[in-house]
Amino acid sequence: MKRHKSYPPEELRYLKLLARQYPTVRAAGTEIINLQAILNLPKGCEHFISDVHGEYEAFLHILNSCSGVIRERLDLLFQDSVPRAELDSLATLIYYPEEKLEALLPQIRDPGEFYRITLYRLVEVCRAVTARYSRSRLRGMIPEDYRAIIEDLLHTHSEEVDKQDYYKNIISAIVDTDQAPDMIAALAQVIKCAAVDHLHLVGDIFDRGPRADIIMDSLLHHHSVDIQWGNHDVLWMGAASGSRTLVATVLANSIHYNNLEVVETGYGISLRPLSVFANEVYRHCDLHRFEVKLTGDDAHYSEKDKLLSARMHKAITVILFKLEGQKILRHPEYGMDDRLLLDKIDYENRCITIDGKRYALEDTDFPTVDPADPYTLTAEENAVIDQLTASFEHSEKLQAHVRFLYSRGSLYKIYNGNLLFHGCIPMDEKGELLSFDLDGTERRGKDFLDFADTAARRAYYYRPGSPERRLSMDLLWWLWAGRNSPIFGRDRMTTFERRLIADESAWVEKKNPYYTLYNEPAVCDRILREFGLEGPHCHIINGHVPVKAGKGESPIKGGGKLIVIDGGFCKAYQPTSGIAGYTLIYNSHSYRIVAHQPFAGKAAAIRDDSGIASSTEVFERLELRQKVQDTDTGRELQSRIEDLRALLDAYHDGVVKEEHKRRNL
Repeated sequence: MKRHKSYPPEELRYLKLLARQYPTVRAAGTEIINLQAILNLPKGCEHFISDVHGEYEAFLHILNSCSGVIRERLDLLFQDSVPRAELDSLATLIYYPEEKLEALLPQIRDPGEFYRITLYRLVEVCRAVTARYSRSRLRGMIPEDYRAIIEDLLHTHSEEVDKQDYYKNIISAIVDTDQAPDMIAALAQVIKCAAVDHLHLVGDIFDRGPRADIIMDSLLHHHSVDIQWGNHDVLWMGAASGSRTLVATVLANSIHYNNLEVVETGYGISLRPLSVFANEVYRHCDLHRFEVKLTGDDAHYSEKDKLLSARMHKAITVILFKLEGQKILRHPEYGMDDRLLLDKIDYENRCITIDGKRYALEDTDFPTVDPADPYTLTAEENAVIDQLTASFEHSEKLQAHVRFLYSRGSLYKIYNGNLLFHGCIPMDEKGELLSFDLDGTERRGKDFLDFADTAARRAYYYRPGSPERRLSMDLLWWLWAGRNSPIFGRDRMTTFERRLIADESAWVEKKNPYYTLYNEPAVCDRILREFGLEGPHCHIINGHVPVKAGKGESPIKGGGKLIVIDGGFCKAYQPTSGIAGYTLIYNSHSYRIVAHQPFAGKAAAIRDDSGIASSTEVFERLELRQKVQDTDTGRELQSRIEDLRALLDAYHDGVVKEEHKRRNL
């Protein structure tokens, strides 16, 4: 006779809760069968993107094309049967279905025939990219309005003799009822969703480019994404949390790069308080060091516009210097006293001494700075920065985006054997992990990142005005600009020097030794072990520092242990990088890095079917094709199966009763 196992109270309580979801032996057994089948499916494709910096058109194109995965699938399916020009057009149709149809239809003689051919092709593509998904998972990818029809099309093959008429009639009915455009859009959505199982965004969504808010809107609707915070993301998170220093930083950066569209149009934040203040206080000031960076696209700006921008730039930058000084004075543990510079200005000789070297100052015309008390804001400055901070705190769209960054984001992530973070793991020249004492406790490596991650969340979620929130907001600023911060990774941020000193030797921001030592496989292995990772297919994946591909630098470091995927999405960085960004694809067969050339824009892509020119390098092949059971998700599913087997045992032992039996008692 089978001996019944004993059930500790905690286990029995959990099994009874699980029984509410699976109330019968049949329900639990069916779920085990389903999960077991999923474990044997091929591993899904992971897509890694970093440092998009507000370049929303290029980002959305990379997202829509899945870094070439979709075009590769089209070539495999149709290269011997469909002319290249038609394949180019079909790819663009998948990326931008509504816009491409609008451009195509006026040129098509027989729209009905075009729709039929296109639907057949899209169904075939859809069937190919969804083959590795279970039916339950696939169902969630299909728009609800077309779920039944698309499921019928995907699971009814036109070559099956008995079902040929059924299949053709579905396609014909879609066309005859004028549903073809919507069905094409729905199929394109499924293809893009299924082509990539999970998206990793390894930091720096914000700043430099025009509309980071559009990128955030797209991420809000993405089916599966995680984010590793970059320094520019933490900057905006701090501004949204109510940090006056980080609000001033956001505005100083945005004005300097003439990138106020995201602030004013994207997030509805009015800069009128700053413009009025700057026009009054800085009307007669020297502004030549605060002229805004303009491009050829900004030819419409009048001299009056440029003058106002320079005044606003100088006004907010002086406020920023004061607020940063207050933070450094408030936190001696930051070890940044050498960055207190306003009090070091020699106004009489128009110079300053930094690290023992004397530099001439291009500008000492600061009407709001009291040399005897340089870090105190004037009453007017206080009023202006308070108004601006309130606007950041009350922008509904910005707050929704920042909440998403907190819910889907973190300083680092461990996923399927890879360690993802934006900047660096701070270390000294010998490769030893740097320790930080920001709250009375020495921390380094993973322990420090966990501490900083928690503090970043307190800055947003703790009660406004509480000491804990204020301390945490200060730490957000330290993450943005602090010496050897893990997401900044330099010894100083030389904004003061860049604005006021012509000698560029003063502008140098020394990188943390990590950025040299990560070329050594042993150092990469040591970092991976710090985070509990070890094995031939474990990697570090980060961005932050553009790879100078134009000068022959490789994004693959440490003997293949580390991959840098910041190649220059931002147009401002492309002269340095020589390309327009790297992305990484990790599927069931291999790792491959994709190098992208500059994007001509969405309009050109739709008009010319041009897309983004890219080159792909497979740098690591897997010995065996990876299945879901080999992934983190697979391990979770296996744990779920074990729980369900325990529930089956409990049902068989009678310690948990099936739902229908309980009802009959």
